[in-house]
Amino acid sequence: MVQPDGPWLVREAYGALVDVLQGLDEDGSWRPTGCTGWAVRDLTFHCLADAQRALVALHTPTSAEVDRDAVTYWRDWAPDPVASAQGRRYARVGGSMFLHWTDLREAYTGTAEAVVQAAAVEEPTAPSRRVRTQGHVLTVEDLLSTLCVEATIHHLDLVADLPDARPPAPAGLAEVRRVLDGLVGGPLDVAWGDDRYARVATGRARPTAEEQRALGDVVDRFPVFS
Repeated sequence: MVQPDGPWLVREAYGALVDVLQGLDEDGSWRPTGCTGWAVRDLTFHCLADAQRALVALHTPTSAEVDRDAVTYWRDWAPDPVASAQGRRYARVGGSMFLHWTDLREAYTGTAEAVVQAAAVEEPTAPSRRVRTQGHVLTVEDLLSTLCVEATIHHLDLVADLPDARPPAPAGLAEVRRVLDGLVGGPLDVAWGDDRYARVATGRARPTAEEQRALGDVVDRFPVFS
């Protein structure tokens, strides 16, 4: 099976997330999400910051050696209650600086579209080109995978209280599964859909007793990242 290229993955994941945000009004921006303590607007601010980071990374080439790939990048994001609490406060304060939901929504939409365009340009974002982000060096292709995974996981958070909203892009969920399989050492013998796997493996849901039995010793590795 041919692995989808990074620019397409980012376009699919970001596009699906933007579609949901565009359908929300001011009241909708205060709906809860799957991230503890975050309303939609807090989560949107967090995603805006990640899209801004993506733009910087795509334009920060380096000749240094690669030290992370699309899978190993996530090993730095083990559950950390202190960091999580700090992140929640930062997003709540940052998001509150936008007095109107439409301003925050359009800031994210515009930045996400810029990332998609930047990712589609052959230079300086050729797949094997190396870039810096968050203290590591990745190829552009692996960076784009991490952006797709981030957006897809947060799309699941976004729609936790929006049952009629568009779900994450299938391509994004498939990429999340591929990365999770890599982190746990291979496909799991559990009858999970992509969304259930993503939620449990990132600590957004707890495995049932039956799922724990099916996972066996692998259950001790959960959550894989958060």
